[in-house]
Amino acid sequence: MLAIGRAPPTEATMIYEFKSRVTGTVVMNKGPAEWILGVIGKQPGPQGIITVEQMPAAIEALRKAIEEDKRAVREARRESAHREEEEDGEDEESPAATVTHAQRAWPFVEMLLEAQKGGREITWGV
Repeated sequence: MLAIGRAPPTEATMIYEFKSRVTGTVVMNKGPAEWILGVIGKQPGPQGIITVEQMPAAIEALRKAIEEDKRAVREARRESAHREEEEDGEDEESPAATVTHAQRAWPFVEMLLEAQKGGREITWGV
């Protein structure tokens, strides 16, 4: 249902709403949500489910991807610091101000852990 006076959602403004009867809801923008779904081997789309049986592999895949993301961020920060030493220090967005995939994924990892412990699936809709 559309609210009067509002434009319909565009692809850029779409969100995913992940739900579990154990944890409640986690809401994410399309980009981070689809990154997470790709990491855990799920097809992005308007609806889906992560069963309790699929959760251990999903948790492990996300933990590995989070560690890889953290390593990449550390490396980018080192390179940025090195460039700043060589340049005049032009005003660019600081890597420290960037929200990483690891940061965005953590609430979802917690949701997976709690849903697994409670024996309930996670579903989503866009």
